[in-house]
Amino acid sequence: MPALKENSSEVVQPFLMGCGTKEPKITQLCLAAIQRLMSHEVVSEAAAGNIINMLWQLMENSLEELKLLQTVLVLLTTNTVVHDEALSKAIVLCFRLHFTKDNITNNTAAATVRQVVTVVFERVVAEDERYKDIIDQPVAVQGNSNRRSVSTLKPCAKDAYMLFQDLCQLVNADAPYWLVGMTEMTRTFGLELLESVLNDFPQVFLQHQEFSFLLKERVCPLVIKLFSPNIKFRQGSSTSSSPAPVEKPYFPICMRLLRVVSVLIKQFYSLLVTECEIFLSLLVKFLDADKPQWLRAVAVESIHRLCVQPQLLRSFCQSYDMKQHSTKVFRDIVNALGSFIQSLFLVPSTGNTSATPNQTGSNASGNTGSAQTNPGVLGMGGGATVLPAFEYRGTWIPILNVTVQGSAKATYLEMLDKVEPPTIPEGYAMSVAFHCLLDLVRGITTMIEGELGDTETVTQTTAETTSLPAQSSEQQDSQSLSDQSEKELVSRAVWEEMVNACWCGLLAALSLLLDASTDEAATENILKAELTMAALCGRLGLVTSRDAFITAICKGSLPPHYALTVLNSTTAALSSKSYSIQGQNVQMISPSSESHQQVVAVGQPLALQPQGTVMLTSKNIQCMRTLLNLAHFHGAVLGTSWQLVLATLQHLVWILGLKPSVGGALKPGRAVEGPSTVLTTAVMTDLPSISNMISKLFENSQYLDDVSLHHLINALCSLSLEAMDMAYGNNKEPSLFAVAKLLETGLVNMRRIEILWRPLTGHLLEVCQHPNSRMREWGAEALTSLIKAGLTFRHDPPLSQNQRLQLLLLNPLKELSNISHPDIRIKQLECVLQILQSQGDSLGPGWPLVLGVMGAIQSDQGESLIRTAFQCLQLVVTDFLPTMPCTCLQIVVEVAGSFGLHNQELNISLTSIGLLWNISDYFFQRGEIIEKELNREEAVLQKQAEEKGVVLNRPFHPASPFDCLWLCLYAKLGELCVDPRPAVRKSAGQTLFSTIGAHGTLLQHSTWHTVIWKVLFHLLDRVRESSTTADKEKIESGGGNILIHHSRDTAEKQWAETWVLTLAGVARIFNTRRYLLQPLGDFSQAWDVLLDHIQSAALSKNNEVSLAALKSFQEILQIVSPVRDSEKPETPPAINVSVPLVVGTTTATSLGRSFMRTDSIGERIGRYNGSEPPVITDEIEDLNLWWAAWNSWYRIGSESTRPPITCDKLTFIPSQPFLTALIQIFPALYQHIKTGFSMDDLQKLGVILHGAVSVPISSDASPFILPSYTEAVLTSLQEAVLTALDVLQKAICVGSESMQIMYPAIFDQLLAFVEFSCKPPQYGQLETKHIANAKYNQIQLFAPAEWVALNYVPFAERSLEVVVDLYQKTACHKAVVTEKVLQNIIKTLRIPLSLKYSCPSESTWKLAVSSLLKVLSIGLPVARQHASSGKFDSMWPELANTFEDFLFTKSTPPDNLSIQEFQKNESIDVEVVQLISTEILPYANFIPKEFVGQIMTMLNKGSIHSQSSSFTEAEIDIRMREEFSKVCFETLLQFSFSNKVTTPQEGYISRMALSVLLKRSQDVLHRYIEDERLSGKCPLPRQQVTEIIFVLKAVSTLIDSLKKTQPENVDASTWAQVIALYPTLVECITCSSSEVCSALKEALVPFKDFMHPPASKVQNGES
Repeated sequence: MPALKENSSEVVQPFLMGCGTKEPKITQLCLAAIQRLMSHEVVSEAAAGNIINMLWQLMENSLEELKLLQTVLVLLTTNTVVHDEALSKAIVLCFRLHFTKDNITNNTAAATVRQVVTVVFERVVAEDERYKDIIDQPVAVQGNSNRRSVSTLKPCAKDAYMLFQDLCQLVNADAPYWLVGMTEMTRTFGLELLESVLNDFPQVFLQHQEFSFLLKERVCPLVIKLFSPNIKFRQGSSTSSSPAPVEKPYFPICMRLLRVVSVLIKQFYSLLVTECEIFLSLLVKFLDADKPQWLRAVAVESIHRLCVQPQLLRSFCQSYDMKQHSTKVFRDIVNALGSFIQSLFLVPSTGNTSATPNQTGSNASGNTGSAQTNPGVLGMGGGATVLPAFEYRGTWIPILNVTVQGSAKATYLEMLDKVEPPTIPEGYAMSVAFHCLLDLVRGITTMIEGELGDTETVTQTTAETTSLPAQSSEQQDSQSLSDQSEKELVSRAVWEEMVNACWCGLLAALSLLLDASTDEAATENILKAELTMAALCGRLGLVTSRDAFITAICKGSLPPHYALTVLNSTTAALSSKSYSIQGQNVQMISPSSESHQQVVAVGQPLALQPQGTVMLTSKNIQCMRTLLNLAHFHGAVLGTSWQLVLATLQHLVWILGLKPSVGGALKPGRAVEGPSTVLTTAVMTDLPSISNMISKLFENSQYLDDVSLHHLINALCSLSLEAMDMAYGNNKEPSLFAVAKLLETGLVNMRRIEILWRPLTGHLLEVCQHPNSRMREWGAEALTSLIKAGLTFRHDPPLSQNQRLQLLLLNPLKELSNISHPDIRIKQLECVLQILQSQGDSLGPGWPLVLGVMGAIQSDQGESLIRTAFQCLQLVVTDFLPTMPCTCLQIVVEVAGSFGLHNQELNISLTSIGLLWNISDYFFQRGEIIEKELNREEAVLQKQAEEKGVVLNRPFHPASPFDCLWLCLYAKLGELCVDPRPAVRKSAGQTLFSTIGAHGTLLQHSTWHTVIWKVLFHLLDRVRESSTTADKEKIESGGGNILIHHSRDTAEKQWAETWVLTLAGVARIFNTRRYLLQPLGDFSQAWDVLLDHIQSAALSKNNEVSLAALKSFQEILQIVSPVRDSEKPETPPAINVSVPLVVGTTTATSLGRSFMRTDSIGERIGRYNGSEPPVITDEIEDLNLWWAAWNSWYRIGSESTRPPITCDKLTFIPSQPFLTALIQIFPALYQHIKTGFSMDDLQKLGVILHGAVSVPISSDASPFILPSYTEAVLTSLQEAVLTALDVLQKAICVGSESMQIMYPAIFDQLLAFVEFSCKPPQYGQLETKHIANAKYNQIQLFAPAEWVALNYVPFAERSLEVVVDLYQKTACHKAVVTEKVLQNIIKTLRIPLSLKYSCPSESTWKLAVSSLLKVLSIGLPVARQHASSGKFDSMWPELANTFEDFLFTKSTPPDNLSIQEFQKNESIDVEVVQLISTEILPYANFIPKEFVGQIMTMLNKGSIHSQSSSFTEAEIDIRMREEFSKVCFETLLQFSFSNKVTTPQEGYISRMALSVLLKRSQDVLHRYIEDERLSGKCPLPRQQVTEIIFVLKAVSTLIDSLKKTQPENVDASTWAQVIALYPTLVECITCSSSEVCSALKEALVPFKDFMHPPASKVQNGES
């Protein structure tokens, strides 16, 4: 073969010659043979040259043209031997054939030229392949002056270079350099060839600088030159006016130029940056409205080609937009597209009226098909517009299906055969422009997001690797990381610039199209583009552009014009923020109002004053779905635009009438007010899915990162704030969208609830305070649901190990307490109740918060609230005390106490006191456990406090924590004890004292100090204060129809009851716990304070209180004194709760206490006398306590019995029971103080006793206290007084000598009481009725202020008996003698005796007499004994006066006195005289003479009867005390003539008396005789008869007496006087009265003794 090739010239020759014959047949054969040779590659270079020459000749002869072309093609394609001149000749040959007249030849030649050109360039590629390993030094290309030789190029390349250069020349209409022999050429063909070379062999131009040079120097200027007619041409400008006519653009060239430009830009952009800038600017210009339609169409198609190449666009952006002084090409392209689209709407294209074209026939059927392919379309079944189209302000532009998405399939750029510009169908340009936008968006976003994804994964992996290795390798890694980030920064800058350059124009165009779109699919595409842009901007963090796209979608979702108010309103009244596209120079066209969309829903706008209704179209719903998708899939990049998205959704939801339901999901529902929402069935069926999407959107928030989640929450919060603002001041239905969604978001993000809890709950708490009730209700609903969900959620770590989180979750519940709306508080409490029921066991550290919520309920917050809160508390106390930390027990106590203080509902207060009792019981049962836990806690706190250097501060500090718990409980009960309501006070008081009584023994010894001082005494102080200041106004009824008993009908009386209860309780504790209290250091101070309280209560002006105070006094005085070892203690007073008495040395330090429940008292006593000896308190201290008690007693007594100074109706007078109790205390008290009881004290006692007895009784009480005055009974008070004195005297009796000097004082006291029988004591100025006048039937009629003095007679009489008894025992006592007791007794008795019948009671004087007789029978001997000492001197005259006053009383006996009575009384007088005759007169020598004289005179007076003239006849004989006179007379005579008469004076008295008597008898007898004589038959008056009878009796008595006496004692003259009576007596014998006669007889008989025979010397007969 090679040999053949070498000789090919010779081989070929014959064939060439054959061709030379120009004989068709031969020529054809020869050409065929040559082709065969060529195909076997056995043609040498020379042969080839020869063949070409031969072919040229054939061509010139126009022979076998097609075969020629075929041969050239075979020659050039089979091998590379043809080059340089030969090649050029072959190419020219083809060109020449192209321009023949024959059509077939032309076309074949054209194809051949194309193929040959391709072959030339393919050789270059092959050549480069061969030499690619040899790197030759590139030579700088000079500005080639010699265009022929390009010395640096290899042969094939050189050929190609020459070819391409000449093509440029030809197109430019210049002569070729290499293609010699060209005759003609067309520009269109030249441009096509250029385009194909550039398009097919870009690498040749890029690899060889020479070719690049050609591009820059030849091709670009050429293109620009050729474009000039298009640039200058303005459509519609008149050509005639311009001097040089403008060349018209020529479609074929223009279109081909655009194709070339497309290729240049696509392939050689990197080489031709500046040139491309010019081309692109031209393209943009061609879109102007004044360019021909076809030009605009092909320009749009060219731009579309660029738009599908995002990388290219990216390069534009980098090369132009990002350079400082360069045209912003990329932005201009996008903006030009936008303006182009706008111009299509604004300027109707020529030849197309704005009228809507005919829409009938096939179009319609086509549309229904499209509707079926889109089942998701809302209500688009048979719309008004049938063709898919854009319609805007009357301009209707159909949408043509121009290209497949993502490929720029041009229509007009491919019309290479057309010479005339084609007519562009309506809507074509718009459709292409529309697709440009869509492809642009799709391309950019896909590219950037892809790259973003790459960088993210790279950074992640590098980050992971850097975190793994050790320190050493870290440096290099961080180095690589920084390079990485450097790269990323660069690319990020490009992305941002791209987006920034295009977003504005895109948005303007897309918004316009969205508004104009009437086709669902188109709308969908636009929305998708907006959505992807928004998401991209979001990812790149370009906030303004992101917000602008989102705003556009939002506007599309809302009805026309509505959007403006919501999204662009800057007015404050409408609460949405203003979002507009700021600072962009794009003209935004406002949406058209007459949308040809189908209305699918009518609803109310969400505004302050909704005017009318608004309509939603299916497009709005479509936009809404897009918005939801955006939020759904790109939530993470929305950031602050959440506000926009959510605001729009809120309005849509409102218009559609979706309302929140449980858990925050939206359900269709309508508020009552306003016209109902009208929804088509299409929307109705869609609503659930919309609602579902909205919920899904918020469910997806769980996948957002923390920052995005915060954006979402913030947006919801600000939405909610706006809704709140709108809801202010009216009670219309508010928009609850935001609140419901906050709830939904919170619920799905439970696993990381911590990061959003504060903003979430903080906002909901604000909502809860809103005045609009519906708003509030939802706020509370959301908040409580979140709290409950948070507590039930299975957190990791669980809540029990994450206290901080638990407290965080519960905190808002507590915060709700600061809100005063009752509906919110009810929700709060219901939530607490549910939490307790579900989580009660695991609340742990959350207890203080939960309890705080219950405790925060105020009294003024309504009954139902308090009741609910209390229900929670009851649940806690009954079920949860054991599960809560012991440190919370104190809070439980406080909360329970606070419910006690609520004054809304009495039952709750009382029940809460019951709860406190239950709590105390719980403390008691679980004491040890609680104590351990509290001590542990205390130790921790103590440590913390020390570390911080602060003092641990808690109430009741020094006490141990467990004791503090008790003290808090006591203190709470103490507060309740002074509640304004009596029932609460009573219950609390009873509970307090029961608890202290029942559980007090658990307390440490030292804590009792606090109990006494801080709890009990504090309580007493407050009760005392309240009681003394309580209102005395009468309370009409106890609310409702409850009647109040009169003993409780004023506040004062009700407080009195409390005071009584409290004082009694404290006293009982002092009594039963004395063994615990006494060892405390300040027991004596406590004792004093207690006594002070008792004293002030006793002196309070309230009978109930004062009496109770004394009862308490009695109680503390009966205290068993501390037990000595020797004594068995008394049984401690039983308390109704069994109490362990733990006795022993309980000191402050002994923390270990016995917690035991014992029931048998025996056991307790066993412990009482246990091995530890009880603490024996100091004797002296004990005495001091008793003396303190005595002083208190004295103060009470002296204060209460001191008479008031003034007297009016309000004077308070102590009651009898009070006084009785007071006095009854003394004996017990005295037992303890008797050793030091002095005279002084006795005096004090006396004053009190006297005062007490003198107090009168209120007339309305008297019937109950007084015995009826006829009975001689003592009142209990009087008994007590006497008992007190009795105790004293008994004590004195056995007491020491020094004590016995108290006897006289006791006598004085008693005698003072004796005087009461005759003159009742006065009580100050008080007027009292005498008991006798206060008859009981009248007492009821008295005014209550009347006071009745008691019947003191029985008391006085009993006192008198006591005096007599006592005197009998003590008469001889030295003190009694020296203090003249006897004299005092007599002096006192003289009072009743002298009154005799005038005494208030006759028993008094009778008793007085008998007492006198008894006393004298004992006392007179003593008096005689001490006669010499003179101690009794003053007694005698007193005694004489007493006798005198009694025997000759000035009072007349009562008229109704019976004769028997009178005789009885006379016998008493006789007894007295007999006493004188036996006890006094016989001892006259020891008795003062004056006294004896007085006695004689008295007897004298008694024996002579001085009659009263008042007697009637019948009584006169009885009324004369004959017996008495007789005894007197006898005594007188007996004494007168007794031989014991020592002094002449005494005898003289009696003798004188005798002579007087006799003289008087004489007179009476004489007068009688006279009268008798004068009266004749008439009887004399009765008294005269009586008188004479008396005289006669006296005479006989006298004579008898005289006979009995010693004869030497009778004076002779007396005898004489007696005898001298005889004649007178005889004269009386004539008397007519038989009585007188019998008396006369008796008188005369004794005279027989005087009848002696006359003696020698009768001396006696003469005087």
